[in-house]
Amino acid sequence: MTTSLSFDGGWRAAVTDDPLSVTPRFTGDTVLLMEHADAKERERFLADTFGSEHWLWDMPDVFRFDPDGRELAGAEFQMPYVSAYAEISDRVPALPAVRPGGLRADEVRGFRHEMCAVLCRAPGDAELVGLRDTGVLGDPPDACVGIARDVALLVRRGAVVGWSITDPARYLTTVHAAPDPAPPSAATRRLLTECLDLITEPLVDDLVDGETAALTRLRAADEALRAQREDRHRADALLALIATCVEDYGNG
Repeated sequence: MTTSLSFDGGWRAAVTDDPLSVTPRFTGDTVLLMEHADAKERERFLADTFGSEHWLWDMPDVFRFDPDGRELAGAEFQMPYVSAYAEISDRVPALPAVRPGGLRADEVRGFRHEMCAVLCRAPGDAELVGLRDTGVLGDPPDACVGIARDVALLVRRGAVVGWSITDPARYLTTVHAAPDPAPPSAATRRLLTECLDLITEPLVDDLVDGETAALTRLRAADEALRAQREDRHRADALLALIATCVEDYGNG
């Protein structure tokens, strides 16, 4: 049983029995385990906690802890495709059963934990897995700590080497809004997969090169999301996800 985890720079935390009660938020660019209604609330949360955080153009994964009990208070994972060095794989590593649990920092100080470089997509994007590097595919995690509903840290020999989110379509939302509690529609699930295809290789390269088939798919996805009447909140989140591609390539 994994009782202690190591992060980058030798920073450590103990595994507790208390996962976060917060509902995950998936914006397409990040997996958020924080509840804030606007940017000011987010800034207050960061000011009142300690751990890893963004700094200027540096975008590591975020783990925030309460300074009194040193318990995990929130987290934010960057999607690998926001990095120029990302790799995408349809091979998902075999993962052990998830053990629900929280984290308690060994000490009150800041640290930095590098974002994952590899995104693994299960069929239908029923699960998204972020991995530290491709080596994790050959040497899979030996433990999964479920720090919140459907979100787990992947652990190998005591070190955090990635994360996973199950059923990301359910948690689609914009950054400051709670997800719709109703299940996602079948159309939303299909369009999530299409949007992820459009913003990752190889299809995003075809968009950059002006390939007709790729441009047609981008415009069709944009039109379908704008016309979708059901599951409107999630459709708006997906529109925001592909907005830059539409602006850069969809009107040519």
